[in-house]
Amino acid sequence: MPQTLAQLSLVVHDYDEAIDWYVRIAGFDLREDTPLGGDKRWVVIAPRGSRGTGLLLARAVTPEQRAAIGNQAGGRVFLFLATDDFWGDYRRMQEAGVRFLDDPREEVYATVVVFEDLYGNRWDLLQPKG
Repeated sequence: MPQTLAQLSLVVHDYDEAIDWYVRIAGFDLREDTPLGGDKRWVVIAPRGSRGTGLLLARAVTPEQRAAIGNQAGGRVFLFLATDDFWGDYRRMQEAGVRFLDDPREEVYATVVVFEDLYGNRWDLLQPKG
């Protein structure tokens, strides 16, 4: 089997608030929510219908982890959400209250707009060209 990128960790304040935002507001699926003992959980989300890489929601427990919440890429776009219905997803996310940092634009590679998740991590919503 070839190697694949299975999941990325996303540091969050609270499992339930992150699940709520990503499922209800961003439109993701909750793939797994397994208790691991104590107050630890294995929580994986992914874009609706995706079979690819998921996000492991990792609750911050140390001061260093808490400091990284919302700034996991040092203020740059951290994650890229590709779609085949840019305008439909953009409007749905606007109506749900997602904060967009600019207006959608046409780039050589895609139609794209930057948004923030509930913690301030920056994402690109994009529909690749071609």
